[in-house]
Parts: sequence; C-alpha cells; structure tokens
Amino acid sequence: MGMTQEAAPAVETPPASGPKQGDGRTARRPLALRLLARPEVGVFLGAVAVYVFFLAAAPPVREASAMANILYQSSTIGLMALPVALLMIGGEFDLSSGVAVITSALTASMVSYQLTMNVWVGVIAALVVSLAVGAFNGWMLVKTGLPSFLVTLGTFLILQGVNLAVTKLITGNVATDNISDMDGFDQAKAIFASTFEVGGVTVKITVVYWLVFAALATWVLLRTKYGNWIFAVGGNQDSARAVGVPVTFTKISLFMLVGFGAWFVGMHQLFSFSTVQSGEGVGQELIYIAAAVIGGCLLTGGYG
Repeated sequence: MGMTQEAAPAVETPPASGPKQGDGRTARRPLALRLLARPEVGVFLGAVAVYVFFLAAAPPVREASAMANILYQSSTIGLMALPVALLMIGGEFDLSSGVAVITSALTASMVSYQLTMNVWVGVIAALVVSLAVGAFNGWMLVKTGLPSFLVTLGTFLILQGVNLAVTKLITGNVATDNISDMDGFDQAKAIFASTFEVGGVTVKITVVYWLVFAALATWVLLRTKYGNWIFAVGGNQDSARAVGVPVTFTKISLFMLVGFGAWFVGMHQLFSFSTVQSGEGVGQELIYIAAAVIGGCLLTGGYG
C-alpha cells in the first residue's frame, strides 16, 4: 500500500530590520553637495564674496545709491546675457550681439527723425530689423552648416560697417540726431528708460526688467517643452533630431531671441540718451558671453 507524503508548508523568512543596504550607485548625496553642484549656487557664492570684499575695501559701495548704480550696470549686461545664455545652452554663439544693439537703436532713431514720424514707428521698425538679423544668423547656420562663430563673425563685420556708413550717409555725422522732442518720446522713455524711487534711492526700470526676464527664462528653460529642446540640441543635435526635436526651428528661434534682447537694450540706450553713437557696441558681445559662462553655461552647449 502506497503512502501519500504531504509537502510541508514553506517557511517565510521575515525581512531583516534596519536600513536598506544599497550598492553605492543609488546613494543620495548630502544636500550641501547637491547644492554646490548647481552652477547658479557657485556663482552666487562668488558674487557674495566679491561684494563682501568691495564692501570692506571701498566705503562708497556701502551707500544705497552706489548699489543702485551697480545693479543698473549689471542689468544692461544681464538683459542681453539671458538670451545669449539660452543660445549657448543650445550649442551656439552670437558674436554680432554687441553691434546688433546699436543697429537697433540707430534704426529706431533714424526712421523716427529722418522720416519725421512718431518714435513708436521707429521702435517697431527696429524690432523688425533686430528679429530679421537674428533670423538671418540662424538661417545661415542651418543652411550652410558652418560654425556659428564664423556665421556671426561675418554678421558682426557687416553690421559694424553698415552702422557707420548708413549713419554717416543719412545724418552726415557719426551719431544720430536728438529725438527727445519728437512725438511719443516721453511714452517710450517711460517704458524703456524710466526710473523710480525706493527708500529715497533712484532705481532704473531695467533692473526690474532684468529680474522679470530672468525668472521667465528660467521657467521656459526648466519647465517647458521648448526648454527641453534647447538642452537637446545643445547636447547633440543629431540625436535630438532623431527623437523628433525641431532642430531648425529651435536654432533659428534662439538667434531671434538674441535679436529681441538686442532690440530691448538698444531701445533703452536710445531713450536714455536721445542719441546714439554709430561706432559703439564693439566688444560688448564678449562681455555678454563671459557673463553667460560665469553664470554656469558650458562653452560646448547642453548645460547651463
């Protein structure tokens, strides 16, 4: 007679108590190290160190009016450094950004004065010209395949010569005429070059624009699909194109964004001083690029 043998139930081993052991690859780094790894944190600490040094070495810096002047000078650079930084994250340079600012201001001034029109007509014409210059740079880049360094270097030389030649031809001088008494000037100045009081200290409106545009650029870069496209084309445009990123649109739009920044800063300069010197702007492009690099953008693109 056969006997039936029943299998004994399996005994489950209770999980070991205590912290879960990892292999080291997924270990979470301390908060301090994670913060220091972010480019903006290192720049902020460097800025604090520089400020503390000059606060101790130069007593005039301690005055509120001096800080307002420092913020103003920083804002005129920062307004252009923002789109330049986005362009660099996208893997490209724009060496024409400095003279493009002057091209924008010259266009607005001469269209308004020489055609005896409301200054807002000149402002709109300057915006169209600035966006066209940016679109031209981007189009030449994607169509020729040349490095943006060479493409925008050519644009830089063209704009530098056109600024001087056209201004001399139309005005008979190397500077534009004063437009402070023209229709619409006061309204345009209130938008692009006004001031306001904070605790008895005069602050330029560009400081506010700088902070607002920085917040907007940060949101676009880190929270939108377009921001992902910028990182993708800057990292590897062939891989980005393979996964459906519109590389051509992204590149051209980034150059047009630099054109918009050049228009905005150009309008500030025009309505701050009422006239523009045609030979200015040379060398400013290096300051904008340096500001973007100091702010954490890699020269190779894809990060910032």
